[in-house]
Amino acid sequence: MTLLSTRGLAVRIGARVLVESLDLQLQRGEVWCLLGPNGVGKTTLLHTLAGARAPSAGTVWLGERPLAERPLAEQACWRGFVPQAVHDAFAAPVLDVVLQGRHPHLSRWHWEGESDRALALAALARVGLAGFEARDVTTLSGGERQRVALATLLTQDPPLALLDEPLAHLDLAQQLRVAELLAAEARERGRGLLLSIHDLSLAQRLATHALLLPGDGRAIAGPAAEVMTEAALSAAFGHPLTPHTAHGHRWWLPA
Repeated sequence: MTLLSTRGLAVRIGARVLVESLDLQLQRGEVWCLLGPNGVGKTTLLHTLAGARAPSAGTVWLGERPLAERPLAEQACWRGFVPQAVHDAFAAPVLDVVLQGRHPHLSRWHWEGESDRALALAALARVGLAGFEARDVTTLSGGERQRVALATLLTQDPPLALLDEPLAHLDLAQQLRVAELLAAEARERGRGLLLSIHDLSLAQRLATHALLLPGDGRAIAGPAAEVMTEAALSAAFGHPLTPHTAHGHRWWLPA
């Protein structure tokens, strides 16, 4: 089942072309890693795919309907979005923040119930934050706050998840934990994921597919093995990169 597709999508800022004529299909169970050097427009593209900004040309589809034709509440049940960073204006218990993920599923006159609380607590446990439910969200470290955002997404439980650098601010052990959690979401629950990521070795470990933005308006999309080649990555990042195999994984290192 196709969760997200684009047809002739173009993303521009002023006269600058970030993406031109992108045709993409993201299916259930796929993990797409969005790759490219700083400043090529990965965040802007994610915002466009999430519906936060209009495309310069072309269309974004959620399932069988254009995103623009879906009501906002319906969009929120279909796709979730985790930004690079979240800034909390007010103090609040972590559990209350995570329960915000249930709001798209509740009618105007309903409050969260025990089943919603159970989903939120299970999500906190999955991201390694069991016992944090009463903590003030404004007291958390950057990495802890990032995992709260991921727990909120899991509590929202959309079939499609768009994530902007979800491994940022995390230490090595937590990066691996979250990467495996994301892979399991696709493999075991059929969720479709599109996430930007800077660590090419982790991307190689995680991705079924890759979307590479070299910075010239092109978008190279396809299975990870076909997109993440030595020639393509070296050209995109402006530095020779070579793959090495160790412990059953492929690692990318600068030459």
